[in-house]
Amino acid sequence: MNHSIAIGSDHAGYALKALLADELRAAGHDVIDCGTANNIDSVDYPDFGAAVATAIAGGRAQFGIIVCGSGIGISIAANRNPAVRAALCTSGLMAKLAREHNDANCLALGSRIIGVEVARDCVAQFLSTPFAGGRHAARVTKLSEVPR
Repeated sequence: MNHSIAIGSDHAGYALKALLADELRAAGHDVIDCGTANNIDSVDYPDFGAAVATAIAGGRAQFGIIVCGSGIGISIAANRNPAVRAALCTSGLMAKLAREHNDANCLALGSRIIGVEVARDCVAQFLSTPFAGGRHAARVTKLSEVPR
């Protein structure tokens, strides 16, 4: 199944973001590149986490993929948007469980933490795993009720 995917990174995550974006396009997904444009100019990860979150919240993208050096900062930035459930994953199993149990709609990756093959596995598991619903649905609903 093809998806609309917003993807963004800071300079530290640029190379991994660019590689994943190319691979996603080649697989037939609609990719919305929210920047950054290179790994030379130092940029601020909150700007790109917010841009991907806005694409999800606005309905332009079904899913998001965000990348910074550790994945931590950009996931915090994306999760500031109440429409986003960004999960920082370091394995395919984490990405699978993020979708299956938490209905995550945004995958965060740390380019300095994981390699390309693990990133590919995370993306594959994330995009191929449906939300299980059931007992998990009430818990996910509670996430939207947490005061911000």
